[in-house]
Amino acid sequence: MRRFTPIELAIALSLAGTIAAIAVPTFARELHASRFSEPIDALQRMSTQTISYVEVHHELPASAPMTPEAPPRGAKQAYPAEIWEHPTWKALSFQPAPDGVPIAYAYAFDAHADGFVAHAHGDLDGDGVLSTFEMRGKAKPGEPLAIEPGLYVESELE
Repeated sequence: MRRFTPIELAIALSLAGTIAAIAVPTFARELHASRFSEPIDALQRMSTQTISYVEVHHELPASAPMTPEAPPRGAKQAYPAEIWEHPTWKALSFQPAPDGVPIAYAYAFDAHADGFVAHAHGDLDGDGVLSTFEMRGKAKPGEPLAIEPGLYVESELE
């Protein structure tokens, strides 16, 4: 059986270190980004559906309470489809994930005279402090309702 020379071991170790130096930060960045895809995607869908609803009905749907009543603490949780039976969620055809798929955030919708705010609240680390993601829509005088650029984010790591 052949033994590796110290130079061969040093080369193998340096290659492994180079691969780890590239892969670990990329993995960490992708893992970090994946934690925030749920609220961003869901708020985008909720806002787009609101614009479509207003184009058809010429009014905003009513406000909807935080659903579920409190966000899961520290882990994703699956909820029954019945929690999305509120008339506003039905009007917007909104559900953050298909039936039985766990979610990490709770969602709310606030309608105002000149626009709306779509909310997502989460507690990813389970410490009771909530993160907040908000997407807003506003109707300027003489213009149709439009989604405002940007996303309000507070304490995203909570």
